[in-house]
Amino acid sequence: MSIWQIERLGRRGDGVAVGDQGRALAPLTLPGEVIEGEAAEGRIAAPRILTPSADRIKPVCGHYRACGGCSLMHATDDFTTAWKRQVVETALAAQGLDTPVAGVHVSPLRSRRRAVLSGRRTKKGALVGFHARASDVIVDLVDCHVLHPRIVEALPLLRRIVAAGASRSAEMTLTVIHGPAGLDVAARGGKALDTELFQSLAALCDQGDLARLDWDGQPITRRAPALPMGRARVVPPPGAFLQATAEGEAALLAAVREITSGASMIADLFAGCGTFSLPLAQIAPVHAVEGLGAPLAALDAGWRNAQGLHRVTTEIRDLARNPLLADEIARFDAIVIDPPRAGAEAQCRQIAASGIDTIAFVACDPVNFARDARILAEGGLHLARLWVVDQFRFSPHVEIVAQIRRR
Repeated sequence: MSIWQIERLGRRGDGVAVGDQGRALAPLTLPGEVIEGEAAEGRIAAPRILTPSADRIKPVCGHYRACGGCSLMHATDDFTTAWKRQVVETALAAQGLDTPVAGVHVSPLRSRRRAVLSGRRTKKGALVGFHARASDVIVDLVDCHVLHPRIVEALPLLRRIVAAGASRSAEMTLTVIHGPAGLDVAARGGKALDTELFQSLAALCDQGDLARLDWDGQPITRRAPALPMGRARVVPPPGAFLQATAEGEAALLAAVREITSGASMIADLFAGCGTFSLPLAQIAPVHAVEGLGAPLAALDAGWRNAQGLHRVTTEIRDLARNPLLADEIARFDAIVIDPPRAGAEAQCRQIAASGIDTIAFVACDPVNFARDARILAEGGLHLARLWVVDQFRFSPHVEIVAQIRRR
């Protein structure tokens, strides 16, 4: 067996091991540790810890060794928080940007309100959970220290739904959202919905706290899974993107509100269902732009049924291919931008060319955010403040909210 030393953690949370064979990635390791194992295709699948780090702790979850849902449960919270801060600062430094992190908000345990689970029918029933690490095998969850307790309590019901509606040859995807009205489940990849299956699924829904079960685009239940967004209540489309935890969303929204305070006209780019648009409409008119029609329809319906909000207008537009142009941006005095993981390179070039001087930038990929921030810096804007928001406990995922001002 070869001996390796863990030099650092890579972006995905695996240790970068250095040894006589060169470099390899080693899961579930920490910087400074000495490990034993054999590398294959650049990966040490089963490292044995010879010298543990002082930051190593015993994982609290019995699924941890197998489940791929978490990758940093073997590290102290202080280590993980410092590492996520460092990931952001390193990405910025690589683009020549130096903005110290003003703070880190960490969501509590068992607070994840949205999860994408996998399901597979078996001879004896069904499996529901996350994939095993680097595998297509599903780890059947009994408990989970990141998911909201209502989702964990629903796991037996979700298994019955998969057993009733999955084919033996295909894996299903279950997007589960916990909200005030109950669980909202979007099931994809199941059998075709005939009368018999509809009746079976409807009967199962009556047994649990399901506000909505959507089966490949066809609704089974009729109770609206409304979510509060500021003074509005929004019924998102099935499987919609939401911030992973209510606490994380609150931290992002608090920063966005502070950054845009005093604005008289706000543009919300990549607006989704209105996470930022609707609360910000309490202080100013908002123009919400999003590439998909269904989230904007939900946002618009929420605004129309709410009281005491400024006007919210909506526009369906693919901002990656057709960004708001510099002269279109000129009518706003603040922009909120929350792009997908790939970032917003084309849109940031137009923002940089405009005269706008207040931007609240929410991002979920530090490297692509740093690239976009450099584009803005080249256009005369600078990073004034930046916060890290950790909604995905025990994972390498990290989110950022930044205040960007014109010099």
